[in-house]
Amino acid sequence: MKERNFNQGLVLANPVLVELTRGETVESVHRGAVAIANPQGELILSLGDVEAEVYPRSALKPIQAIPLLESGAADSFGLNDEHVALACASHSGELMHTTRVAAWLNSIGVAESDLACGPQAVRYEPLWREMIRRGEQPGRVHNNCSGKHAGFLTVARHWHATISGYEQHDHPVQMAVALTLGDLAGIATPLPWGVDGCSAPNYALPLAAFARALARIADARSLREPRSLAAKTILAAMMAHPDLVAGTGRTCTILMRGARAPLAVKAGAEGVYAAMIPAHGLGIAIKADDGAGRAAETAIAAVLDGLDLLGHDQGSRGVFRAPILNTRDSIVGERRAAAVFTDCVRHAFRQSP
Repeated sequence: MKERNFNQGLVLANPVLVELTRGETVESVHRGAVAIANPQGELILSLGDVEAEVYPRSALKPIQAIPLLESGAADSFGLNDEHVALACASHSGELMHTTRVAAWLNSIGVAESDLACGPQAVRYEPLWREMIRRGEQPGRVHNNCSGKHAGFLTVARHWHATISGYEQHDHPVQMAVALTLGDLAGIATPLPWGVDGCSAPNYALPLAAFARALARIADARSLREPRSLAAKTILAAMMAHPDLVAGTGRTCTILMRGARAPLAVKAGAEGVYAAMIPAHGLGIAIKADDGAGRAAETAIAAVLDGLDLLGHDQGSRGVFRAPILNTRDSIVGERRAAAVFTDCVRHAFRQSP
């Protein structure tokens, strides 16, 4: 299939990564791009237009957390791996998340009202139903990004920078994030930026460059201290606390808990998924063209399966091949990686079908 871009001439569409069936027929497809890089900057796998700029959205959080460690702020305030995992999290707003974030804010001398992110509905349905029954409204601490923002505030406090406006792109904390991303990705700054859903800046860069940045976290030996230690700490915290990175029944938690070797994965809005594989020193970046999270979830599971890292538990396999149910909970189809995509992944890693 070809598409016409009148500014750039004739270009090929990105390949189909994920398809949905109903009965024996493919009903819908999701196109996208995949970049897998090693710490030397080499692309091990490149599918689709990996040089197109994308916003990593929440998949950027592990990199946004690096100044928290690199600056010495985490040590200064006595933070542990749980705090670091929450700084990288898109959490569900469960008590295990909100109580820890609230205590963190108190420990650095700020209030929930100092968070720049807005209130957000709790993603864990049993708790959300209970809150509705009691007439409780969610607060800013329930926002899935509240841990990231607590990290930003911690850096601001450590640097004695202003708290108000810490989410602005020209605040020292956000400038440090942008410089860190550009350095890890090997691209010049300033980077194009936009405002994320939580009010903080998010930076656009080629998908391939994002994969390279992730690979340098997966294998931090090429980084100088204290950044190398910061990258190792972030990776270790995410792998040790997958429940804090996402939550009960969430895909990131399921994939990390079930993985056959330690790894870290992180979803982002608009069909983005990232992974860091320390055993192989690989960074993986995926972007679904249509922004569908379901497509990115299945695509990252397919890559992990190609690496023989996908867990054999029911939850992990259910991400790889997800049943489609009707209103009577009968299976009427499935969501799966396209055969051409899985073949490319297996070929790239020399794995037989």
